Amino acid sequence: MKPIERRKFLQLAGAGAGAVVLSSLFYDQLFAGMILKPGEELFASRFGVTKEIMKKVLDAALSKGGDFAELFFEYALNNNVVMEDDIIRESTEAITLGVGIRVLNGKKTGYAYTSDLTPETMQRAALTAAAIASTGAKVRVAAIKPVQPARQVYLMTSPFADAPLGDRITLVKEAYAAAKAHDPRITKVVVNLGDSLQCVTIVNSDGLMVSDARPQARLRASATAEEKGKRVTGSSNKGGRVGMTFYRTAGTTPKEIGEAAGKEAVILLSAADPAPGEMPVVLGRFNSGVMVHEAVGHPLEADGNWQKTSIMWDKLGQMVADPSVTIYDDATIPQYRGSLNVDDEGTPTQKVMLIDKGRLVSYLHDRLSARILKTAPNGHGRRQSFSNLPIPRMNNTVLAPGSASAEDIIKSVKKGFYAESYAGGMVENTGKFTFSVNLGYAIEDGRLAQPVKNATLIGTNVQILKEVEMIGNDLAFFLGSCGKDGQTAPVPAGTPTFKIRQMTVGGRS
Repeated sequence: MKPIERRKFLQLAGAGAGAVVLSSLFYDQLFAGMILKPGEELFASRFGVTKEIMKKVLDAALSKGGDFAELFFEYALNNNVVMEDDIIRESTEAITLGVGIRVLNGKKTGYAYTSDLTPETMQRAALTAAAIASTGAKVRVAAIKPVQPARQVYLMTSPFADAPLGDRITLVKEAYAAAKAHDPRITKVVVNLGDSLQCVTIVNSDGLMVSDARPQARLRASATAEEKGKRVTGSSNKGGRVGMTFYRTAGTTPKEIGEAAGKEAVILLSAADPAPGEMPVVLGRFNSGVMVHEAVGHPLEADGNWQKTSIMWDKLGQMVADPSVTIYDDATIPQYRGSLNVDDEGTPTQKVMLIDKGRLVSYLHDRLSARILKTAPNGHGRRQSFSNLPIPRMNNTVLAPGSASAEDIIKSVKKGFYAESYAGGMVENTGKFTFSVNLGYAIEDGRLAQPVKNATLIGTNVQILKEVEMIGNDLAFFLGSCGKDGQTAPVPAGTPTFKIRQMTVGGRS
């Protein structure tokens, strides 16, 4: 198969769009034989962007006096299949192509991007980003030296990017059929399979050049049940940095995903509204990771701390949680949704301890926040695409397991509330949060009793951290997509079952 000439691609894809729906034939021509070969070879052979051209663009970016410049090249394939009302409702393929150019000058940032990879257009974009400085060039671009990521945390067997559309549709239909067949009261099912392969090359004025090919997949099912005028919806999903084989493994099959969505919906048919008040709350594993993500993870992203908008900005080194609480963020966990070999600035990822036995010991840093707070970046500079600036983001945020069993934690509560799954939540800069619980249970005399819906959990992150009383040994993760500053990123979080001594449960009295 002959490579497609660069200008032909730009003509078809649109020089300013950055993403466009393409036919399967064009996708096959574009990606055949090279989807797992990111780096200089990819951009040089397909689009004529050689290492020499990259250096000239960096020179232009620093020509007005910036002290650091960076190029983020992205070439990605995104697929989506949706089944609803017993038919395949949607099937799309999209290509993303472009480069983001960033210039730093002290605390100031200049940014420009383009999906036209001609040298002339990239240099014009570089000069736009350079406009934050006006003193003339002082920093010279170092010799560019390609390096390989030190680890591989993605499952690359049977990648989705190699799979025909029919294989994706088969997975979707299996999940759909399982949800629909779970119970005759299931009246509507929606199943979505999204997958992507993102190839990036990051080049900067320090001479770094590093590339990464990142797979991502997520199969989601929602099931709506109806009975006697009551209508409720349950959901389930599985995925990560995985290939097709992931969905043929026990525990993550489409059938199990569909059945789990149907099961939650049917349980909700018998759920009652909660009795509101202050009470002990047990947060179940799996979905309760969203609580750690929103109430703890976001306040520890370093941009809010150098800007002093986070409640945690002045608490580094202080006890902010019960001594039983240890929280870390680890992008090196193999195959997880938030895992990365390198972040979107080319920094190697690592396990970063955030709260160690109750003490706040670190924040999540990108290059800029680390520069301002005079520390080292730790692999948390992330961006949605080449058109976005990198900002500090979570990867895989984890409440470390304790020693208690889930059964013993529930038995320790005479009267309280158990949170199983969530419908959404929000946290303010003050640390105050509100979470909507999709499915919960009343706890009575140490056992799960009546299913509960329409409950909310209300509190502050400082409260929840200091009110942790028991932590289980049954760590599990929820799969999330997080929005921040107009950007979306895949970010799971993990918790075992854990108990809060006292918390506000809102609902209908």
